[in-house]
Amino acid sequence: MAASELIQRHAQAWRAATAHPFLDGVRDGDLPDGAFAAWLQQDHIFISDLLAFQAQLLARSPRSAQKVLAAGLVALEAELTWFEENSVRDGLPLGAAPHPTTEAYRTEFERLLTEPFGAGVTGLWALERAYLEAWRGAAPGAPRYREYVEHWTVPEFADYVAGLEVHAQDSGAAEAAWLRVVDLERKFWDLALASR
Repeated sequence: MAASELIQRHAQAWRAATAHPFLDGVRDGDLPDGAFAAWLQQDHIFISDLLAFQAQLLARSPRSAQKVLAAGLVALEAELTWFEENSVRDGLPLGAAPHPTTEAYRTEFERLLTEPFGAGVTGLWALERAYLEAWRGAAPGAPRYREYVEHWTVPEFADYVAGLEVHAQDSGAAEAAWLRVVDLERKFWDLALASR
């Protein structure tokens, strides 16, 4: 079975991870003050953790998955640079303490590295596909957020997500990983509205 069938089989969980009041606020421009900045601070920490996770996943990947994972690492490093440049431009400090949800994601990455490669790459595909679909749903974004929405919906990112899907699986361990990650994606949107 194709990994994409996980989305249909768990449609409610998928909707919760990809359609959220935070994203509606980005699209409509009515986010509460501070919510987007709080989310960005946590996303910066998350991207740093994701980079470390993906480097370790690449180190244990089969040859067939190395190209897409290596390209993803290069993109994540560029993403961190972009975050840091924007934070200086916008006066947003990036040294915030990790939110409990950000810490939970870090713990999930550690867990995925103890599981078979198929579960790890399926978890990675789940978070990246959810991220892509969520930002597509927020497009074009209110003017103050449009640069971010456009950045996270470029065709190159969609191609990367499609490349990961080739290696994702629909098996017991992979499905469990997918469900945990999708739940964390929903909680990550929640944290922005709770942090203000």
